[in-house]
Amino acid sequence: MNKIFLSSKVSGKKSKLKKYISTIRPTVTYAAETWNLMDRDMNYLTTFQRRILTKIYGPVQEQDRWRIRTNRELNKLIGGVNRVRFIKAQRLKWWGQ
Repeated sequence: MNKIFLSSKVSGKKSKLKKYISTIRPTVTYAAETWNLMDRDMNYLTTFQRRILTKIYGPVQEQDRWRIRTNRELNKLIGGVNRVRFIKAQRLKWWGQ
């Protein structure tokens, strides 16, 4: 259902991003403060985030060609929010209690 929703041309980018922030992201990072993150896990999380954002924002047309957005462009669109940093911050917040 989420894959179809994210690929849909009917719903806008704002509603797709809200769904990602409110539903998908919390599901993926559930209990993240107790995780022992390895490099492999961080790569999986980063790749997952990039795939979702690529689906939401779609390709860019330059002249007569279409191309997918770069990581730098996606970071600029979302304001530099990174899943790995979010998880590490959650862990620090949890241990500080």
